[in-house]
Amino acid sequence: MKCLILAAGYATRLYPLTENFPKPLLPVAGKPILDHLVDDIARGGDVDEFIVISNHRFAQHFCDWAATKSVPIRIADDGTSTNETRLGAVRDIQFAIGKFSLDDDLLVIAGDNLLDFSLQRFIDYARASRTSCIMRYFEPSVPKLSKSAVVEIDSHDRILSMEEKPEHPRSHWCCPPFYYYTRSDARLVGKGIVAGCGVDAPGSFAAWLSTQVPVHAMEMPGKRFDVGNLESYQKIVANFQPIF
Repeated sequence: MKCLILAAGYATRLYPLTENFPKPLLPVAGKPILDHLVDDIARGGDVDEFIVISNHRFAQHFCDWAATKSVPIRIADDGTSTNETRLGAVRDIQFAIGKFSLDDDLLVIAGDNLLDFSLQRFIDYARASRTSCIMRYFEPSVPKLSKSAVVEIDSHDRILSMEEKPEHPRSHWCCPPFYYYTRSDARLVGKGIVAGCGVDAPGSFAAWLSTQVPVHAMEMPGKRFDVGNLESYQKIVANFQPIF
């Protein structure tokens, strides 16, 4: 299995910290955000390679970081240099699949989120379900739901509907940017884009995919911390406790 790390954004809400430095490499609890994610996933042994998708402006930063790691990491420079010309998360996934001729199960994660539980639990859940999977957590705030991906599920965790940034959310199940795609479903990314799947938000492909094949949603066993702006970053730096 390969792990694709979405890290091609420009994090304009974190300026000046990220004006010349990528958000996923900002330090939290003594090491870059990406270290917390990669070190956790590597411990499980299911992922044999990590691929970080970067924009051109920050690609060298990620290359320098990757050189410090003991696990196989490749950097995919998507060639964009401004926020206005970015490809969008789904096109970045398509780009990495094509660039490296990937044909494997894919764990796709945002490089700017932290968790207080191991992602191995999500990988185990997906392997047991034998379908593509996402995660979900209960979000009581409608305004927050309207800025996120929202999912409806049946009694067996199967997705009934999924929508990015809905004006009128159909449930209180919010979806963080962590996805598991089976090998056969990962082959459908290009088809989803041609069919009109949104390309900016990473959950747009999962939403489209759930209308084509069974996709399941695991309830998160802990909390997720999103580094969105300076205030949230400062709170995370002050309060985040590493899982190991």
